[in-house]
Amino acid sequence: MRFLADESCDAFVVRALRSAGHDVRAVVDVARGATDHTVLALATAEQHVLLTEDKDFGQLVFAGAPSTGVILIRFPPPARARLPRAVLDVVAARGDGLQRAFVSVTPAGSRVLQLR
Repeated sequence: MRFLADESCDAFVVRALRSAGHDVRAVVDVARGATDHTVLALATAEQHVLLTEDKDFGQLVFAGAPSTGVILIRFPPPARARLPRAVLDVVAARGDGLQRAFVSVTPAGSRVLQLR
């Protein structure tokens, strides 16, 4: 699967996904400092699912901005050690179902909303 990791995305998540064989580009490498609109447009243009910890992307997507999918990570500091495994589990369980979906990943589990 192809992902674009926003600057807010935990580096351990990026490493875990790459180790699992996924194609993960990092905004910090290709568009450092880009606005949220630009990051979302880049992910969409390249057919990547966006990985982020920034809730603003939810506002953009649900206000109608085009998206090929977003994984919003919401893990508090005490649970961060479990974060990479939680994201890997969601990716393994949902696979291509992540395309055109908004997925919220928390220590309690994940919630998937299909996008139009």
